[in-house]
Amino acid sequence: MIIQPKTRGFICTTAHPEGCAKQIEQQIEYVKAQKKIEGPANVLVIGASTGYGLASRISAAFGAGANTIGVFFDKAAEGQRTASAGWYNSAAFEQQAAELGLKSHSIVGDAFSDAIKEKTIALIKAEYGTVDLVIYSVASPRRTHPVTGETFSSVIKPVGTAYSNKTLNFHTGEVSMTTIEPATEEEVRQTIAVMGGEDWRMWIDQLQAADVLADGATTVAYSYIGPEITHPIYRDGTIGQAKHDLEQTAIQMNNLLASKGGRAFVSVNKALVTQSSSAIPVVPLYISALYEVMKEKGLHENCIEQMYRLFSEHLYGEGKATADGSCLIRIDDWEMREDVQTEVMKRWDELTTDNAGELADLEGYRQDFFNLFGFRTDGVDYEADIDPNVDIPNMY
Repeated sequence: MIIQPKTRGFICTTAHPEGCAKQIEQQIEYVKAQKKIEGPANVLVIGASTGYGLASRISAAFGAGANTIGVFFDKAAEGQRTASAGWYNSAAFEQQAAELGLKSHSIVGDAFSDAIKEKTIALIKAEYGTVDLVIYSVASPRRTHPVTGETFSSVIKPVGTAYSNKTLNFHTGEVSMTTIEPATEEEVRQTIAVMGGEDWRMWIDQLQAADVLADGATTVAYSYIGPEITHPIYRDGTIGQAKHDLEQTAIQMNNLLASKGGRAFVSVNKALVTQSSSAIPVVPLYISALYEVMKEKGLHENCIEQMYRLFSEHLYGEGKATADGSCLIRIDDWEMREDVQTEVMKRWDELTTDNAGELADLEGYRQDFFNLFGFRTDGVDYEADIDPNVDIPNMY
């Protein structure tokens, strides 16, 4: 079949296997061209098929030569429906890892469930012994609690009062005003249950109980803080409440792991185009303006560049991070530089539909969005007939 992008709001309902594979190849080549990471031996990445989780797995495998296990919830192709981008990404990763002789396995299923945790632990015991790095990068709109059976749904809303500001339809370039009504207490509770730290803690507790977490192991989850302009809808909103819970969980787990030389961190990352960030009102316009400013200043990093810097400079570099009272690693430092934020906010005040193409990097945003699904990739013939059915090697 000939696969073209089909969009619905902030998602693309199709993905291109060759485009995804080409982008995985490009990320791998970037990491291989950098200085070797003196890092972990066996790595578990929970949420490994897209975004920061995928980039973490690539950095560990091809930067440090680590063996990796990737856990993710993606779907294979079925009939005229393509597989998800994460499925194609993971298939390409496994193929590339095998060619270099790196041990890797992929587990497909609900990371929130006890069944997938048990399956992962069984694999570690059988093939790896222990893991010394656990990356938690799960982004999901829903979670079913493995003990109570309650299903929670997350929302993207402010807390306390309604919030109005500019937003962007990145497909059309239209800048408009949006107003989001505040969340109820129940919506806040459910968002924390989905996106907070409870499941991360469950993973670490079960890995420890099964004696498959190495002494001195590190675990990292990902978060975002951002500028004040996005705080009402992000940092001070429902997502921010969940991220605060995540950060408190890191402190608790760091205290737990420290007795055996372990560490727990939350890495505060830069704003990037992801499937999750595209869904948040206001944020796409901010990212577009940020991209323009950071590219002008030579500071822009994409996902793989950001994760390589996290691994090489903070987790395993000469300036190896130690967990302070907050357990935060700030690799959003370039984004939050005063000169960058001053210029972004100046542009924000001036942004309209008429000048958005000049003051913000709309094309860069669109390019990154379609790249998420394997489209607009150099060297790929999108008019060619292609089989959407791709197997993931080493799927456990």
